[in-house]
Amino acid sequence: MNEIFAKWSWKRKQPEPFNTCTDAELTRSDITSKYNMGPRKVATIHPLAIRAIITYASLELGITNPRQTHTGAIGSQGDDITVAEYPSISEAELHVVTYNQNMGTFKAGVYQDPVIPTDKPANYMYTENGKSGTALFFSLLPTALADSEFNDTYQKFKACVQSGYMDLEECLMNAALMCDNLYRRIENADTLGAIGIPVKLNAGGIISPIRAMEVKNGTLIATTVLCGEFEVAKKSNVTGKKAPSITHRDFVGKYVLDESRVLTSEEEAAVPALPQWYIVPPEIKQICEHAKMTTTSTQPMRNFLMRGPAGTGKTEGARAIASALHLPYRFITCSANTEIFDLVGQILPKVRKTSNKEVPYPTFTDIRMDPASAYYTMTNTYDESITEENVYQTLIQAVVNNTEARLSTQSGGKEFEYVDTPLVEAIRYGYILEIQEPTVIANPAVLVGLNGLLDQCKSITLPTGETVMRHPDTVIVVTTNVDYAGCRGMNQSIISRMNLVVDLDEPDEATLIKRVQGITGCKDHSAIKTMAQIIKDVNEYCQEASIRDGCCGVRELISWVQSYMICNDIAQAAKYTVLASASSDGQSRMEIQSRCIDTKLAA
Repeated sequence: MNEIFAKWSWKRKQPEPFNTCTDAELTRSDITSKYNMGPRKVATIHPLAIRAIITYASLELGITNPRQTHTGAIGSQGDDITVAEYPSISEAELHVVTYNQNMGTFKAGVYQDPVIPTDKPANYMYTENGKSGTALFFSLLPTALADSEFNDTYQKFKACVQSGYMDLEECLMNAALMCDNLYRRIENADTLGAIGIPVKLNAGGIISPIRAMEVKNGTLIATTVLCGEFEVAKKSNVTGKKAPSITHRDFVGKYVLDESRVLTSEEEAAVPALPQWYIVPPEIKQICEHAKMTTTSTQPMRNFLMRGPAGTGKTEGARAIASALHLPYRFITCSANTEIFDLVGQILPKVRKTSNKEVPYPTFTDIRMDPASAYYTMTNTYDESITEENVYQTLIQAVVNNTEARLSTQSGGKEFEYVDTPLVEAIRYGYILEIQEPTVIANPAVLVGLNGLLDQCKSITLPTGETVMRHPDTVIVVTTNVDYAGCRGMNQSIISRMNLVVDLDEPDEATLIKRVQGITGCKDHSAIKTMAQIIKDVNEYCQEASIRDGCCGVRELISWVQSYMICNDIAQAAKYTVLASASSDGQSRMEIQSRCIDTKLAA
């Protein structure tokens, strides 16, 4: 049984007027769908499905429940996506759902009263103790109505609703037939072809969340309205205006913190140069503006946190900040075993530089033939009157002295020296420092050890006992993601010391294509666009199917495009780039290829 028809879902309370019917009236053997091919011909009215159908019919008829605080709406986005806003009467909430009929996947969010469309919605859980799931069935109805049997029966049922259920028996028969039709087409979706209704639910009833950004940037808009009036998925809620492009000429070196500072030649060489393909995100410019404009204040903004999935440009963003501020760039990459000494430096044994050059001792023949020249070789003093015996004595003493010096070097106590890390170097001299992926550090106390540096006292004590004051130009950029395996939550004391916390979303399609074209040099815009859309589909499918052992993002797209430029075959190029990275499990790779790649390329 498909998980959307979980056992507990059949036990939900039936809507009026079916809530007073007996089990015999709700389970019919006198009428079944033509898709019911089982040996036991029975059609049962499913409480969630019929509640969704009643809501849909009432919406079309303009009938509202007095207890209803929201009208509800249903529409589509293109040919593949259904967008639904289900008015939950019992919970006084608006449940927003999108259904991808090609993938069989849902996204959902819960909006409490009063509905603020641009706020983050609550998560939707389809469990016995969570949301009922009626909104999910509601979003399936436009797809269900594409079948003639369901559509014809629905029209009869809608007439029953309009009449106030005058003929309850007829209503029951129509309801049972529609529920049976929907059940069979979902359960047998793999064998029914185009008329089947694919439905994929994550284990545990976790429905992929709708993000506030999808409302703000317009990716959730219902481009076609079938019935009702949308409150969330409408154009007027789009607040994200397309930001004007930021040229390198107006960005690089335009936010110097100290105009009087002159960098050395070595420091100039460490200032990153932005590649021509790099598109400056508005968030990066915003960080530079905050750093520059607060320089003369009592608390300049110098600590920044950038979060986002892999491939969203966090490290390139940190380098871009260094380029805009015209400061040398340094970085530290954290690991699970990173300790505080890896950040602030260690005292290590001093390595002596030894010369392989031999001492120029004269031979006995040299001494006999020319004592003065032999003596000069050892002492740099030329004495014509020197005797062979004196030269011999000088040679013996030189050998003894050199031997003692070597022995004292090898057997004496070791010398130690302090070695600066990139972090300490950035603090001393006022550089940009990127701390990469600190959330993977196993010991949460490591970053807390930097609180003194990040706080207003702006100093840190080294293992040598030296206290280093933070240079006023030092900018610390922490880059991390919190979604991947091995990542832990960042300590709140660190977050509170960040002047700006910026969440970098995946770039929109146009920006992504332009970036990939700039990196790879590929001129096939159509192919890159197709591959970018597939990457998005793969990400969504992996999230829906709980495939978490791989990664599929911008880096994989770049590799895919480069491979395509060599083999000139999108599907073949995907095998060792996208598919291999998405999962290590062969069965999962086959599912991804079938549902995301083959489907898209065949369209």
